[in-house]
Amino acid sequence: MSNPILNEDRFSPRERVLEGEPMTISGTVNKIFMLFVCLLAGSAISVYSLFTKPDTVPLMIVASGILAFILVIATCFNIRIAKYTAAPYALFEGLLLGAISMLFEAQWHGIVLQAVLATFATMFVMLMLYKARIIRYTAKFQAVLMTAMFSVLAIYLIQFIASFFGRGIPLIWEAGTVGIVFSLIVIGIAAFSLVQDFFFIESASQNMLSKDYEWYGAMGLMITLIWLYMEILRLFAKLNSRN
Repeated sequence: MSNPILNEDRFSPRERVLEGEPMTISGTVNKIFMLFVCLLAGSAISVYSLFTKPDTVPLMIVASGILAFILVIATCFNIRIAKYTAAPYALFEGLLLGAISMLFEAQWHGIVLQAVLATFATMFVMLMLYKARIIRYTAKFQAVLMTAMFSVLAIYLIQFIASFFGRGIPLIWEAGTVGIVFSLIVIGIAAFSLVQDFFFIESASQNMLSKDYEWYGAMGLMITLIWLYMEILRLFAKLNSRN
């Protein structure tokens, strides 16, 4: 789901650095690369387990998902621990994504590579649009984006609760026109959420926030990218199932 940890409320005067090194964009980029290494390591472990100990994979998926969620919530309440929670979070998400991606790949060969490329292409395009100031992060942009994100979250929660009763929201999870349009809308929201991440990282560095925010910003961007990847993967699965 969407990135819940980056917002402008973190720019309080007491967070500014009075001594020591401040956060920098280059430092945050380095942290992002470190988190990608952890994510890939987790994915490799997950894929290896699928071939060697397949019986452990369901438990690993559930456990890694729960642990990743706990780390995100804990970091929301205390950004100072981001330097300790970001890497484990990426590792646990790697375990989860590796297994899920292989399940999709087993059914539709090549779909994972397509989704990965589409995710990075989307990130690159949104970054260029943001740097060129074609897309500006304004108060109105933030309000619309947050409304859209919470709307999608509400739909996911309704679906999650309904699944316990053997029911679900009709059409949007299927490969029909409604389902594909829904996926495109969610992917669009996830893509625009990247603008929020870019704005936070840029603004936090300009506001001389502490070095801890490099891990915090990197973790926030990672959350959005994982959400975007999963939505693109789901869209490609719907499109392939129509063939």
